[in-house]
Amino acid sequence: MAAPQNGSNITTNYTNQFVQPPWRIALWSVAYSSVLAVAVFGNLIVIWIILAHKRMRTVTNYFLLNLAFSDASMAAFNSLINFIYGAHGDWYFGEAYCKFHNFFPVTSVFASIYSMTVIAVDRYMAIIHPLKPRLSCKATTGVIICIWSLAVVLTFPLCYFSTIRAYSSRTLCYVAWPRRNDDSLMYHIIVAVFVYVLPLGVMGITYTIVGVTLWGGEIPGDSSDSYHGQLRAKRKVVKMMIIVVVTFALCWLPFHVYFIGIGLNKRLTKWKYIQQVYLSVMWLAMSSTMYNPIIYCCLNSS
Repeated sequence: MAAPQNGSNITTNYTNQFVQPPWRIALWSVAYSSVLAVAVFGNLIVIWIILAHKRMRTVTNYFLLNLAFSDASMAAFNSLINFIYGAHGDWYFGEAYCKFHNFFPVTSVFASIYSMTVIAVDRYMAIIHPLKPRLSCKATTGVIICIWSLAVVLTFPLCYFSTIRAYSSRTLCYVAWPRRNDDSLMYHIIVAVFVYVLPLGVMGITYTIVGVTLWGGEIPGDSSDSYHGQLRAKRKVVKMMIIVVVTFALCWLPFHVYFIGIGLNKRLTKWKYIQQVYLSVMWLAMSSTMYNPIIYCCLNSS
């Protein structure tokens, strides 16, 4: 899920206890701005390559297109705004954008992980069951619509319960759960299961089976150059997607641990260095949006 949950990094006091020195704000600004620039530019290039070249319009690449759009959206609408809020503890952007901020970027994260899951299943079907018919263009579009629809359903509570509260010293943007801490913790656990643990489990199983098939030995009786060329191409695509999945998993693990930990122990929000921890795990999670174009460039010449 995306960063802007409920201002969990901000204490519930009316005063802002997290005031950073200018040099630290400058360093974090450079770090977050770099993620924004690389992620948006890199993913827009991926989108252009797939849309502008007919030979790139394959089922897998359409899902990569959806993944690139999700990552670019999350970086564009989330990274910088969430950094400003996390660093200053003051919401400057109004209630309407508070709802949008807690909704669309989170939806993009969900769409990203489900796109990677669908790609894993697609690679599994193409390699393990090559004689079965592949997804048509219409069916692929339907799957992408289902991905975004499911993401919208899972993130709708964030939009519905998001609100702002103005105090004398600052304004908060947060998710006002009906039962506060209980609902917040339950939601974070559900999200961690449905958009992290389960998708990674599916991808882990499918890519393990595919990996054993592709690297476990060659097909008896087929030693043609064409066969070896196809095998190498399939290995390269699967290797690339495994690295994409592992990168995503490593980037988002601290994020989920952080929010579940905060939900279990609210006293952590008073810790002196919690803001730096928050900005660190948030930067790592946001940075996941910029790695995929780099991985594509290094591992896939097409």
